Amino acid sequence: MKRKKRFPKGALAVLGIIILACLFAGILAPYPPDQMDAGAVSLPPGSGHILGTDNMGRDLLTMILYGGRYSIAIGLASGLISTAVAVIYGTVSGLAPGWIDDLLMRFSELMLSIPSILLIIFFQAMWGQATWLSLSVIIGLTGWPNISKIVRSEVRQIGESDYILAARTMEGGFWYVLRRHLLPGFVSSIMFMVVTNIGQAMITESTLSFLGLGLPLTTVSWGSLLSMSQEVLLSGCWWLIVIPGAVLITTLVCVTEIGEYIRKKNTRIYSNL
Repeated sequence: MKRKKRFPKGALAVLGIIILACLFAGILAPYPPDQMDAGAVSLPPGSGHILGTDNMGRDLLTMILYGGRYSIAIGLASGLISTAVAVIYGTVSGLAPGWIDDLLMRFSELMLSIPSILLIIFFQAMWGQATWLSLSVIIGLTGWPNISKIVRSEVRQIGESDYILAARTMEGGFWYVLRRHLLPGFVSSIMFMVVTNIGQAMITESTLSFLGLGLPLTTVSWGSLLSMSQEVLLSGCWWLIVIPGAVLITTLVCVTEIGEYIRKKNTRIYSNL
């Protein structure tokens, strides 16, 4: 017998603790985020600095707490943007005539065929200086195709229902039909991909920072902390990459566990229909 996947209480609790710690960084952080101590450069974890310091004398715990704000904000904002674009695009494709539907789906497949990291780098170069807002918008605008295909399939299935046809016959507008009839029907089907997109956006931000294309040095994020890995290899300051990497991986594992639970739950629901 197949085992039912239990609700990931532990993952949700750990993720909640991380998010709350970052939100209340101003209270929990032991030092100001911009404080540099020339007498405490590259110190290992100890009593004065629990997680150690970097090569500029900044407290690592403080940078992790403040940097998490940007990494989590980019993940959430880009997830909302990609979901909004996917819902609108997939609904239009699902309700459109056949030739328009085919055209829209071919475009989404074209977007999927291009590596997203290349698109993000291209659009960021056109945007200019990277900020958390620019990264959120660009990552969100390149992360919608997979969700839109699911939305399109769900709309195709329920779009010919009597209550949908009745609403459109009574001159119900696109936004009315989407909000009142279509969205409740497919929102549960895309939730696991929405959660997955949030984690993927955080990975993308870390990748861009590692390549030197992410947030500027004055803006600390988990990705920018990992971008110091080259200096870590030369100086032997292992804590500068191991600890931020462990925090990022823990967050991503928690997000993945929640997304996997949602996917398994939806699979069981559809198998019982």
